[in-house]
Order: sequence, then structure tokens, then C-alpha cells
Amino acid sequence: MSAIYLDHNATTPLLPEVWDAMRPLMTETFGNPSSAHAIGRKARQALEDAREKIAGLLGAHPDEVTFTSGATEANNLAIFGLMGRGGEQRQPAPPSPLPKGKGEKENPSPTPPLNGEGLNTAEDSAPPSFLEKGGEGLGCLYASRLEHPCVVEPLRHLESLGVSVEWLPANARGVIESGAIAARTGSLVCVMLANHETGAIQPVREIALSLPKGARLHCDAVQAVGKMPVNFHALGTTTLTASAHKFGGPKGVGVLLTKRGTTLTPLTYGGHQQQGRRPGTEPVALAVGMAVALELATRNMDRNRAKLESHRARLWNALERACPPVVLNGPEIGAFDVVPTTLNLSFPGCRSDLLLMALDLAAIACATGSACSSGSLLPSPVLRAMGVSDEVLKSALRFSFAPAQTSEEIDEAAARIAKCVLAMRA
Repeated sequence: MSAIYLDHNATTPLLPEVWDAMRPLMTETFGNPSSAHAIGRKARQALEDAREKIAGLLGAHPDEVTFTSGATEANNLAIFGLMGRGGEQRQPAPPSPLPKGKGEKENPSPTPPLNGEGLNTAEDSAPPSFLEKGGEGLGCLYASRLEHPCVVEPLRHLESLGVSVEWLPANARGVIESGAIAARTGSLVCVMLANHETGAIQPVREIALSLPKGARLHCDAVQAVGKMPVNFHALGTTTLTASAHKFGGPKGVGVLLTKRGTTLTPLTYGGHQQQGRRPGTEPVALAVGMAVALELATRNMDRNRAKLESHRARLWNALERACPPVVLNGPEIGAFDVVPTTLNLSFPGCRSDLLLMALDLAAIACATGSACSSGSLLPSPVLRAMGVSDEVLKSALRFSFAPAQTSEEIDEAAARIAKCVLAMRA
């Protein structure tokens, strides 16, 4: 029996074109991009070309792109960095420019201008650290329980330190109301773009427009980038995160976009790389792989969406016929405000953990929630925030698709899933 992988929200296979682009940077152009010699300069150019490409595809400036190890680090850096978690608000001085080799262009990602003291001159520079003011430095934090654990857990940590966090309600479709946030100047608001369990798209742009001057907006766009158009400047967020392995890129690399002029306190110290925001030797091959994967995803986005919408509707219709009752959690089939990679279903009369194991034995890979929480037996906090009943909550599974899958594969998956559900209810 061949395996059918329906867990693409957790991770995706590396695209062959991505591996082809990465391999030379591991074996040939392997230099440290901070080194001043020719081999290092070649690596630096590859890195900055990748930064430029990612910035262009996401509607950002190259100097707004910081490479990280993935979404978890990027979200933590955004939240703690905007809060001044490191205590110091001083940006390190920009590095001395590397010597330019013959025929090479200037670094396309210059460091933004700093004033004489090394502080950003933008009017939205971060206020003093909340630690220096007993947890009261930034007023209230706002977020919903729909957020991914790598956003919720940093907020809970801040809450344990005395920072006020207001947890926003969500409606039954898994969407927060744009008018529900009464943020004040200095507040930090965290709103994801597309939900990792239901695919529901959140009204990020509307929220950005409603915030008062001086409030900051962080957006986890991990499940959106590569699957729907994302324009950093048009969204109006202060920071935004993405992760390469969610759209055919390599694991171990993500990006944090930070609006020009924003002071971001680093979590780590030790080097001048990436304007001091994330010191350490940059992963050139991974960055290049991410750029190639994002370019491919963007180029094929319309065609891919059509296939994904077909897969989502096909699996839902087949299961609704074969093993009712089945409950759809999140936006309805064909809705405009959903990323169609994702289908969250409940099977009343089944336990999701037992059904997950049965499906694994039937060679169907799916999930009960986010990959970071897959080892947990607790009900999904996302579905709980949506107000679903206990029976629906405890029988939910998430199926997520890839455009390369065929209709025949979806039909076979439906048959196996229905067989397991009916057997468990018998």
C-alpha cells in the first residue's frame, strides 16, 4: 500500500530545483559570507541576491529581510525584539564594507542610516524595555488563541513576567473581528495571516489600518507565504515571518521582515551580521534555496490554488457521502478567505488520537493540530477558541494538500479515511 501524505502544513518535500540551486553553495561556493577574500565575497553575493529576490517577492526592501533558522526563531525575535526583551535599545554599528572584487556589484542590501549614537531615527523606534519598567513599558499585548504555539508561548512568557496580554475572541469560522482590538499607542498586536489548522485568512490589513499611531503589528505569515499573495508593505505590519519548508524549500531557514526604522533588540549577541539583529554566520545555501522555492511558488500560485481548491472540495465531498456525520471546521468550501491547502474535519463518534493511529496504519499521514503540538493529547486550542462542541473538538483531524497530488490520490485517501472512520464507529 502506497503512502498518501496529507500533512503538507507540517512540512513539504524539497523541490528538485531548490536542491539543484543549493548543492553548489555547499560544495563549491562554500565560503563564509563575512570573509573578505574572493571565496567569501562570492558567498556574500549569493546571499544578498537571495535576500533581494525574497524581498522583491514579498513586497519588502532587502534591508528589511533577516534570515533566521525558521519561523519559531523569527516569531520569538519579532515579539521579544519589539518588546526590548534584551534590555538594550542600541543598534550595533554597521559593519565595514567588504572589499569589492572585480566585476562584482555593490552589496544590494545596505544598512539603514543610523544617527550618531547608533539609534534609529524613525519616530516609531521602540520604547524602553518592559523589563526596565516592571512589565509596564508597552501597555497591553493583543493576540488570539488562534495563533501558532511559537507565538502563543512567547506571549505567555511575557504574561508570566507581568505584561498584560488581552486574548481576543474568534468567531465560529476561525476569524478574529478586525474591530475587536482596542489597542493603545505602544501596544503590540499579534495576528497571523493564515491559520495553520483551518486555513482561515485573518483581516490583517484591516487591523493594521485600525491601529493607532505608535501601535505595532506582528504577523505570522508562515502558512500564507507561497500559497497566497503576500505584500509586506501593503499589509501594513511592523514585522512578518515566513518559513521555507512550508512551500518546497529547505528546513532550517526562515525570514523575519522588519519595517525600516523599527528598533529590534536582538536575542543573541556576537557579531555584526544582518545589522546585528541576528548575529552569526548566515546559511547561504539555505537562503538561496528559500529564494528559489518562493520564486517557484509565486510563479505557479494561481495554477496551484486551483488544484488545491479542487483537492479540498473533493476530499470533503467524498467523506461527507461515505461516512457521515462529518463536520467542517473553519471556512466553508469555496470560501475566498481560506488557504485551500487545509481541510479540518471532525468525525463525531471517533477519538482523533485513535483515528490518527488507524490512518497511519492505513498509510495516510495527517495531523491533529500544529506540528509543534503533534505529540500533545490535549484538544486543539484553535478549535476551542472557535467555540466548537466537545464532541467536535475531540474528533478533529487536519488534512493538508500539495498541488502535485492527483485527483486519484485524493479519492484513494477518502476511501481509506472513510473505512477507518466506519470501523471505529462500529
